[in-house]
Amino acid sequence: MTVLQIVHVPNLKVGTVLLSCAFIYDIFWVFISTKFFKKSVMIVVARGDGSGEDGIPMLLKFPRIFDPWGGYSIIGFGDILLPGMLVAFSLRYDWLVNKNLRSGYFLWAMFAYGFGLLITYVALNLMDGHGQPALLYIVPFTLGTFMALGKKRGDLRLLWTRGEPERPCPHIRLQHSEEFTT
Repeated sequence: MTVLQIVHVPNLKVGTVLLSCAFIYDIFWVFISTKFFKKSVMIVVARGDGSGEDGIPMLLKFPRIFDPWGGYSIIGFGDILLPGMLVAFSLRYDWLVNKNLRSGYFLWAMFAYGFGLLITYVALNLMDGHGQPALLYIVPFTLGTFMALGKKRGDLRLLWTRGEPERPCPHIRLQHSEEFTT
């Protein structure tokens, strides 16, 4: 929560670059690193294989309910924080333009993140527990939903460039007087 309060995505362009780089990074270290190191570096580091440790502290473990061996699924903080920055951006934008939950972007961004996470866990179970890069599923859903909705509502250019609505400076008050009207 602290990171999401401190680090802000200023516009959709920065959010897209950030999530796209994390998307490629995640895919490389889970799938492509096996070609160079014989094992998936991300999975080895996350699980703490061979180190005698419990793995890196920057992940959450969820027990698999129907696993007869008592296994668990893991998700890294990066899989939560990076898309969370886009979700926080959507909430900030909604607040600035006085949109409610139904007409804003926040609820859709949360739904897209949740659906991407659900698809991640479905893929994890379909692949017999072989590690899956969560951002492979989360990024297309969150960014795709945000961009499609922005295009449909006509806000995409503003979201992409400024990230906030244009508004007059609150420190300058324009006073209507008769000398200006005559």
